[in-house]
Amino acid sequence: MTAPVFVVEHFDAGGAGRYVLDGPEGRHAVSVKRLRAGEDVVLTDGAGRWAECVVVDTEGKDRLVVRVDSVGEEPGQEPRITVVQALPKGDRGELAVETMTETGVDAVVPWTASRCITQWKGERGLKALAKWRATAREAGKQSRRVRFPEVADAASTKQVAALLAGADFAAVLHEEGSEPLATAPLPSAGHIVLVVGPEGGVSPDELAAFAEAGAKPYRLGRSVLRTSTAGTAATALLLGRTGRWS
Repeated sequence: MTAPVFVVEHFDAGGAGRYVLDGPEGRHAVSVKRLRAGEDVVLTDGAGRWAECVVVDTEGKDRLVVRVDSVGEEPGQEPRITVVQALPKGDRGELAVETMTETGVDAVVPWTASRCITQWKGERGLKALAKWRATAREAGKQSRRVRFPEVADAASTKQVAALLAGADFAAVLHEEGSEPLATAPLPSAGHIVLVVGPEGGVSPDELAAFAEAGAKPYRLGRSVLRTSTAGTAATALLLGRTGRWS
């Protein structure tokens, strides 16, 4: 079994030494995971830097003392995959972020589509965005990642179109797409951007704006997936086809 991952803001990149993991992460390691001397752990900043460590001791209920054996950095993988996720109802947004993170997505862009029932406004929007980011962090830890996906600020349709225009491959997942995503020509490097619409679908105006930006509609398969699962399925397909899962 792989070693559990804990998030730290900073750690010494110089190599071997000792580090004290405290606060919420230390409490989780000591009181929840019940780690003991001799067990392996990984510390990461979530941005690619990580350290292989061995537990030396525990102090109280929230301090884990570890020995840092080695420090490394994981580069970003190619091609980079970003999913533009229309805002779902309820907690389905967190579900989408969680499963896409576990699958291997590199970035998630919340999108306020015209047919979204949920709207992020004011304090409510800030809290919802914070939940998405916390979900990406926790799912990154659970899936033993050391480079967590970025969760951007909520984007308008105009901002999504600009993102699509700069991509090396841009696609809108749509049940009426004439081509399957499974056979689309994909770049071996660069940036792939996928748009997942809301439950009510992508509007004709939005499809036109995205087409002008260079994004074609593609279908995933014969069945129609919910907005909270389509991004995960598409990410898995692309990771397999681009060789990132090999």
